[in-house]
Amino acid sequence: MLKIRLKRFGRKKQPSYRIIIIDSRKRRDGKALEEVGFYNPITKQTKLNMIKIQQRIQEGAQPTRTVNDLMAKAIDKEIKIDL
Repeated sequence: MLKIRLKRFGRKKQPSYRIIIIDSRKRRDGKALEEVGFYNPITKQTKLNMIKIQQRIQEGAQPTRTVNDLMAKAIDKEIKIDL
């Protein structure tokens, strides 16, 4: 099963995350099938490619709770969304 989840990168105590499509059996920082966004919790910067995310959800990918919340905030606040 495919998951849409966060992949951590950045320095110690300064996390940043990429929103990725990955097999649910792979580790958190494993090789992604596709990168569809970015999230920085320190600056609250979010960038999502909603078209690719919606395509993957229609194909059966399951977003994690955190990614689901980020997508909802992006739609509500109209955060920068790549089309």
